[in-house]
Amino acid sequence: MKRIIIINTGGTIAMLEDQVTRSVRPVEQATFTSILPLLQQVAQVEFISFANMPSPHITLDHMFQLRQLVQEQLNRSDVDGVVVTHGTDTLEETAFFLHLTVASSKPVVVTGAMRSTNEIGADGPINLYRSVQVASAAASEGKGVLVVFNDEIHSAQYVTKTHTSNIATFQSPEFGPIGTVTKGGIHYLHAPLQRETYTIEQIHGDVPLIKAVAGMRWEWYQSLLTQPINGLVIEALGQGNLPPSILPLITQLVKKNIPIVMVSRCFNGHVEPVYDYIGGGRQLQNLGLIFSNGLNGPKARIKLLILLQQIQNFSQLQKLFSLE
Repeated sequence: MKRIIIINTGGTIAMLEDQVTRSVRPVEQATFTSILPLLQQVAQVEFISFANMPSPHITLDHMFQLRQLVQEQLNRSDVDGVVVTHGTDTLEETAFFLHLTVASSKPVVVTGAMRSTNEIGADGPINLYRSVQVASAAASEGKGVLVVFNDEIHSAQYVTKTHTSNIATFQSPEFGPIGTVTKGGIHYLHAPLQRETYTIEQIHGDVPLIKAVAGMRWEWYQSLLTQPINGLVIEALGQGNLPPSILPLITQLVKKNIPIVMVSRCFNGHVEPVYDYIGGGRQLQNLGLIFSNGLNGPKARIKLLILLQQIQNFSQLQKLFSLE
């Protein structure tokens, strides 16, 4: 049987609901002993407790440390794959961070739960079981980091949380799941054509994320001009357009050589330099903004932070953000 390492970071999958107040809180130590016999039917499992925190508490430092631990386990000759349990609020960001920085063809699966372990219809046990199945499958090798929820397999590159409470919250809006898990086994439908992997020795820097809205004013964000930020990500309108009122801020940041990556606040499609008016994508590209390749705002921020550890050149950044 294959050996799978399960790394717990916390989240709802490691919480319990108070039967009186109905509030959900972390327990002192996450335990998956109730389904251990089922997991052992699929693989030899080994548990490691990395942390036990709600995912809104996860920082870039935590992601980096988790990446180090995952890489160490994958480097072991007796380990065939890793499963990470994680809170759902920032799961897609941690999964994408691992997707870009873990160097191995062995499967890495990230999962969690929308309902705590003692709630009716708890999804944590089945998500963990399915994740161990996926991590044990030879067909999962070489596909980058995978996210397994609700019997679906998603690429960390595309997946996002789409609902606040539904157990089917994780979806890949433009591409759909790359596979499914049934009682009959693992079924892959498609997979990303390319895999980016970047070697980083540390992670530091400040990259804010702002969202474009009608009538926005540059004065709302003027503090960005005095803060030591290393980059900026903007969720722009449509195909990559901004209100003229925000341009004074953009222009000053560009003059300060702050790289600005633009994505769309739409959850389908790419930004493109199409519209040639004040604030339109064509003029923004000429101004020096970097057009992304369909990533959402949080993921573009993660990627920019990783790239800035080793790259400052605008043309290189634009090329790497153009990768599909």
